[in-house]
Amino acid sequence: MRVSYQWLKDYVDIQITPQELADRLTLSGLAVDTVDELGTEIENVVTGRIVKIEKHPNADKLVVCQVDVGQEELLQIVTGATNVREGHVIPVALEGAKLAEGLQIKRSKLRGVESRGMLCSGQELGMETRLLSPDMANGILILPEDVPVGLDAKEILGLNDAVLELDLTPNRGDALSMIGVARDVAALLNTELKIPVPQFQENNEKIDKLAKIDIEDIDLCRRYVGRVIKGIKIGPSPIWLQNRLRAAGIRPISNVVDVTNYVMLEMGQPLHAFDYDKIANHHIIVRRAQEDEKIISLDGVERTLNPEMLAITDEAGPVAVAGVMGGLESEVTDATINILVESAYFHPINVRRTSKALGLRSESSMRFEKGIDINGCLRAADRALQLMQQLAGGMVVSGTIDKFPNPITEKTILLRPKRVNWVLGVDIPKQEIMRIMESLQFRVQEQEGDILVTVPTFRPDISGEWDLVEEVVRLYGFNQIPETLPFGATSQGVRTAEQQMNWDMRRIMTSCGFYEVVTYGFVHPRIFDLMNLPKDSIFRNCVKLQNPLSEEQSIMRTVLVPSLLEVLQKNSNRRAQSGAIFEIARVFYPQEGQPLPEEVPVLAAVAYGNTQKTWNQPARPMDYYFMKGVVEQLMEGLGAASTAFSRHQDPSFHPGRCAKIEVAGRMLGVVGELHPNVVENYELPSRAVAVKLDLKVLAEVNRPVKQYQGLPKFPTMERDLAVLVKLEVPAAEMLSIIQRAAGELLKETDIFDVYQGSQVPEGYKSVAFSMKFQAKDRTLTDEEINEKMQRITKSLFAQTGAELRK
Repeated sequence: MRVSYQWLKDYVDIQITPQELADRLTLSGLAVDTVDELGTEIENVVTGRIVKIEKHPNADKLVVCQVDVGQEELLQIVTGATNVREGHVIPVALEGAKLAEGLQIKRSKLRGVESRGMLCSGQELGMETRLLSPDMANGILILPEDVPVGLDAKEILGLNDAVLELDLTPNRGDALSMIGVARDVAALLNTELKIPVPQFQENNEKIDKLAKIDIEDIDLCRRYVGRVIKGIKIGPSPIWLQNRLRAAGIRPISNVVDVTNYVMLEMGQPLHAFDYDKIANHHIIVRRAQEDEKIISLDGVERTLNPEMLAITDEAGPVAVAGVMGGLESEVTDATINILVESAYFHPINVRRTSKALGLRSESSMRFEKGIDINGCLRAADRALQLMQQLAGGMVVSGTIDKFPNPITEKTILLRPKRVNWVLGVDIPKQEIMRIMESLQFRVQEQEGDILVTVPTFRPDISGEWDLVEEVVRLYGFNQIPETLPFGATSQGVRTAEQQMNWDMRRIMTSCGFYEVVTYGFVHPRIFDLMNLPKDSIFRNCVKLQNPLSEEQSIMRTVLVPSLLEVLQKNSNRRAQSGAIFEIARVFYPQEGQPLPEEVPVLAAVAYGNTQKTWNQPARPMDYYFMKGVVEQLMEGLGAASTAFSRHQDPSFHPGRCAKIEVAGRMLGVVGELHPNVVENYELPSRAVAVKLDLKVLAEVNRPVKQYQGLPKFPTMERDLAVLVKLEVPAAEMLSIIQRAAGELLKETDIFDVYQGSQVPEGYKSVAFSMKFQAKDRTLTDEEINEKMQRITKSLFAQTGAELRK
């Protein structure tokens, strides 16, 4: 909201500077972003009248003007402007004048002809060209003919003003008007608020015989006021009205249209002026639009309506989109002589949805969206009639059509001074609280030590006592509340077990070279085919959205890996040769008989390509063993129980390069290389590996409290063992057998070699194990280690058919 300082002074006696006013408003809750002092660079520019125009003797595109600026002699000024004519009143920069952007005017010669000043355009005076009429946007500024010459052009053009740019919160729709802001200013400065009282002349005609208004949908239009003025003359607005509209960021159009915009800015009530003679049978019908009903709006664009939108129609069809914009067929033109003024209250949410659906946001829709004063509709219509009669002539038709099916009464709220002071921690006298309420034009009445506050309908944001407390403190002054230290019981903020586990997982995954991503929980149904899932897969049973934003986001995901693959696909399309990402999120499973799905937390990670090369580590492929190592690092960092990997079949993973992850005997997830079909479906440049973990299971087996023990005092004993075993025997099974046979003395077991070749029989493989033995209370002897090795060997032979490699 742009607020003109000079315009504001019409309603409030302001004795402080614009910057001081901005500071006071900001402290009261109406934040002022900027204060734009207009015309600060402009000096020595006056109004002048062109008396004579002659061709330049030495230049075809220049003319020589004789200009009357109120001095004894005419000024000779050379210009190349094409929009000036004899008799035009224009701003003239005299010798020594200063213009916008530091331009200074000196006496000069143009093609041999002396020029003693310059005719000024709006841009040269620092005005926004978008707020000027098309003929003046790129030419000299033409002023009304009745403007006297020799006056300070800054004052005539409203450039001796300051514009305050307000950053309003959504609840303060009342401050989207000059009077709304003036009301707060008057309360802050403890001075009188002057609100104009509409006065105009009416003829003897009765409006009931000239127009008819019907509201078919009172839920979307709770009030509609219509008034008629006849015999007006369309023309340009006076300069003062144009200046105020430009200060507010609105381009002047004509006197009637400018009045509707002026009253909207002044009172916060959007208005619309229809050409009365273009309304079929002079009958306004407020109803929902029909499916695919068309209207050409004032901006010349044909728009398609639907039954969710409210339309203003006549008996022939739509003439306006309620609360958003009028129609082209009923617009006010130079030929208009009779006007039907609309002042209405439309449902804020419906206006917002209509504006968004049409891609059309206007000054009117912005105000309707935030809520206007339903009891101010008639007052705003009368104010518009007063100004139209004053500026365009005509006679107001007697009477008003006011459709107001369910009048709204003002709210009365009990305000307790003791409660106010307890909440704010101050001691504000009751009389001061009452004064603050009355300064905001709230009516007050004492009741047994408390205050009954009647809130006018222009403040729909006030709904309870807490809102009144806020009004008290913002006008009393936040800076007057003393600083105090907090008191009472305090507690240390800590993360929950789930939050800490997620925090640790993020730290570990990023340390392994992964980037965290955040994707949408809504996905496309085709992901199940892309992930190679069979038709009877349980993951295809998903929650479907009733109102999806698009088909791309029509269901809630049951698997997380596809979302990550889409991210990697986009990166691959942009020539990323490798990538490693993860996400901690939730998947959603429908629950029979329950309105909401089951939300299961999961971790998924996907990688392809090679790891990044570092100063001490070469690049290596991100294959199954890489991802398995990441999982082991993750489990070790979380302190989870012993982790086991065993062969597994999953339709989304490679049939021979996939393993299930078990912790404490429970299945935690799956890790492996993605199926070649999946990699091809997502157009990745190389093999990809993935892991998916059920964090609900992980939370149950996680050991967040780490147990520390002293460093061992006794040395370790190391032994190696190489055996021949059939190819189908899993290495994980052999590790488990070794651990059970060796018992607690075996501290660590690693596979350091797997070999197949000419020295190994066909169908067999050679597996070599490295083992470390250690006791807490003694140094182990060779006899003890040999006995353990014999037990390990016998167990392997008996359970896997292995034999020692010779």
